[in-house]
Amino acid sequence: MLWRTLLLAALTAGFQAPTQQQQQQQHRRWRSQLYFFDKLSEAMSDISQTLSGKQRLTEKNIAKALKDVKRALIDADVNLQVTNGLVKRVRGKAVGTQVVAGVEPAQQFAKAMYDELVEVMGGDPGADEAMQTRFELEGKVILLCGLQGAGKTTAAAKLANYLKVEEKREPLLIAADVFRPAAADQLRILGSQIGVDVYVEDNCTDAVGIATRGVSTAGYDVYVVDTAGRQVVDDALMTELVDIRKAVSPDETLLVLDAMTGQDAASLCARFDSTCDLTGAVLTKLDGDSRGGAALSVRAVSGVPIKFVGVGEKLADLEPFYPARMASRILGMGDVVSLVEKAQKKVSDADAKAQMERMTAGQFTFEDYLAQTETLASMGNFAGVAKMMPGFSGIDASKIDAAELKAKRAKALIQSMTPKERRLPDLLIRDKTSISRMTRIGKGAGFDLRAAQTFIAEFQAMRTMMARMAAGPGASSPTKPPSSPVGNRAARRAGGKKKAKRRAPARGF
Repeated sequence: MLWRTLLLAALTAGFQAPTQQQQQQQHRRWRSQLYFFDKLSEAMSDISQTLSGKQRLTEKNIAKALKDVKRALIDADVNLQVTNGLVKRVRGKAVGTQVVAGVEPAQQFAKAMYDELVEVMGGDPGADEAMQTRFELEGKVILLCGLQGAGKTTAAAKLANYLKVEEKREPLLIAADVFRPAAADQLRILGSQIGVDVYVEDNCTDAVGIATRGVSTAGYDVYVVDTAGRQVVDDALMTELVDIRKAVSPDETLLVLDAMTGQDAASLCARFDSTCDLTGAVLTKLDGDSRGGAALSVRAVSGVPIKFVGVGEKLADLEPFYPARMASRILGMGDVVSLVEKAQKKVSDADAKAQMERMTAGQFTFEDYLAQTETLASMGNFAGVAKMMPGFSGIDASKIDAAELKAKRAKALIQSMTPKERRLPDLLIRDKTSISRMTRIGKGAGFDLRAAQTFIAEFQAMRTMMARMAAGPGASSPTKPPSSPVGNRAARRAGGKKKAKRRAPARGF
């Protein structure tokens, strides 16, 4: 509830509308950062209009819907064979189905799509969520392999961080990449950032020996072996990988794949699997490219399950791959479970409860606003968080960009305030010194008085809205939004006198 309230407030608060040129620039930037199946989500939104009012799903009335789905999948660079198979199975499930009373035709079609997407990605739509989303890395030795430039070294550090933070284990990173210059130094730096030890043998070119001695180091319960990037056609490097695997006997052999390779990732996975018996794949850079068809293609083509996905540049941006959750996100139905898990990692239950109580009481401060917007930002950009929330997937791109711009400007203004002003918003709303304070705050943040006044007025309106939402429907708000521009007492009194004069009765006959 807290995060939905905050995001809605951020998206609806009108700070200062960007110019048309700024909107065009923001829209182009946002379009370049589309999540990999946004086009499919958009196609599913259009289907609701196409199927509206239909009592039965027939070959004719779902033809356009299936065509839109197929085009979206191909645009996302999903393997053609996988695409055709998925569309065929959805058609078989949907055609001839009587629309259930109380269920929209588009929802029934989406259910068929959801089931197929989960199955293609390796999940079971009929199983309990705890069964199909459960993930643990068993065993002691994890071997990472992959092509050059796929992000293996960063993925190794992210995986070690996940094992340390989420599974409370003691990992050791092993630098067995002896070909790429500074690979060991990079792993050292990443290891120091997450507080994980790194096993390195400087000036040693025997990758098999390094890996063997590394996994023999005492004091750790899991070993993550980073190997050199290689091409499948490079027989020497593939032979080295096989030798390392024989020497360390890994419990997990994970192939690191770049999502930007699209459907080629699936064929690469199949070829690596034929050489070294993969147990899973790690899909990196999933947040940075709209053509992420690898998520659907890898399991269907190679039979190798995706176990992790990289969703950002930070070392904490590695998530277990949950087919059911991903299918919900693809179809624009949100992913509340993942959102709640992200929120719980950033804010304790006690802090969240205290903030909610202040919000309900209308005592939300600038410090609370700044803390929550920074927490929201640490969970990912607004677009990514919005897509995890049901009902928010269709928000216009320019509105999301405007909300991010507002949050940045608000942060600059709040940081220009004194600690007392951050704790007591009324100093800037009702106090007689408010004008001089806002002039100083605006100037300190690089804006003018009008910008500061607009932000304070919007903050007060947002605080009222958040209090109403937190209190629930029908509850009266403890605060009232300002009906006139924020200013000092003298300015408000002068405005009141002018209104009184206008209301004065006419004298005379």
